[in-house]
Amino acid sequence: MKSKNPTITVQTTVKADINKVWDFWTKPDHIKNWNFATDEWYCPKAENDLIPNGKFSWRMEAKDGSMGFDFTGDYEKIIEKELITYKMSDGRLVKIDFSENGNEVTVSETFDAEGTNSDEQQRAGWQAILGNFKKYVESEK
Repeated sequence: MKSKNPTITVQTTVKADINKVWDFWTKPDHIKNWNFATDEWYCPKAENDLIPNGKFSWRMEAKDGSMGFDFTGDYEKIIEKELITYKMSDGRLVKIDFSENGNEVTVSETFDAEGTNSDEQQRAGWQAILGNFKKYVESEK
C-alpha cells in the first residue's frame, strides 16, 4: 500500500474462527449490525461487491436523523480470509489484514489519514467500529 498521506493502524482480536470473521466482515446483512462508531449511529444499508474493482457502499446515519453519509469506494485486492485492500471515494487507501491464530482472528486495518480530523480522532472512530465488529461477532452464535 503506497500513499502520500500518513497512515493509521487499528486492530482487534476476535474470538471466532476465520470463516465466521470473514463472513461477518463481508456480508451486507452482517455489516449493517456493526458498521458504526457509537450507539447513536447505525448502518441502515450496505452493498458489497467483494471482487477486485468491485464497489462498496455503506450508509451510516445518526439514529435521530440529524446527519448521515455514504461510505463508498472500490476494492483493489482480495485474498479470501487474508487480505482486503480498497480505495475510498476520496482516494485514500485502506488495507485490512486477517490473521488467524488458533480460535482467534486478529483484524488489522491500516488507512490513510484524511487531514481534517486529528489522527487521534480518526484512530478512535475506526477503533470504535472495530470494537463493534468484535462485540457483534462474539455475541452471535
